[in-house]
Amino acid sequence: MPATPHIEKHFTASEVVRDVVIGMADGLTVPFALAAGLSAAVAKTDVIVTAGLAEVVAGAIAMGLGGYLAARSDAEHYAAEEKREHDEIEQLRGREVEEVAAIFRGYGLEGQALTTVVDAIASDRKRWVDFMMRFELGLERPDPKRAPVSAVTIGGSYVIGGLIPLIPYMLAADISSALRISVVATGIALLIFGAIKGHFTGVNKIKSALQTALVGGLAAGAAFWLAHLFG
Repeated sequence: MPATPHIEKHFTASEVVRDVVIGMADGLTVPFALAAGLSAAVAKTDVIVTAGLAEVVAGAIAMGLGGYLAARSDAEHYAAEEKREHDEIEQLRGREVEEVAAIFRGYGLEGQALTTVVDAIASDRKRWVDFMMRFELGLERPDPKRAPVSAVTIGGSYVIGGLIPLIPYMLAADISSALRISVVATGIALLIFGAIKGHFTGVNKIKSALQTALVGGLAAGAAFWLAHLFG
């Protein structure tokens, strides 16, 4: 009877999760803090909704642009390092061969086996450069579509997160009631978001949920306190 095949499951969408975390975490806390701070200074929920929506739009654009520029910077950095490796292989071939050998020695390879592996890698320039980029510099080739995807993911997550603390102000006419509902809704959203993040990253869901709620709550609480202090 054949043995049950071993199937390894690895999470490979860490960049997407990172972008969602960045956008959602800020989207949940910043608009909430703004709305909570304004609750002590204005008499109508309409003002809070207008200001909150303006902040969500501006924040989503700013954070999406930041994600786009960060991804572009990663791609440009990789291209510059790749060009330098090509130049070094052309001009300093002996030193680069020794660097390949040193990497494999670190894994315990010696003698004829080491020579064979090093010669195989050095026989193909593209393979050689790719090897040096990954094992010498620790760089992975960026996805060319990464920048726009990152911008949309971060910006979209910010909008979704930002609407959660604002919806109570859209539905309730009384500011005090809206604030209480917003606090509860934001807290629940942080817990759910943390649990989902834990599921995708392999971290304990309860631990991730509590950590996310704690960090988000502290950030929102600090912003809320400052808004009241200077309001």
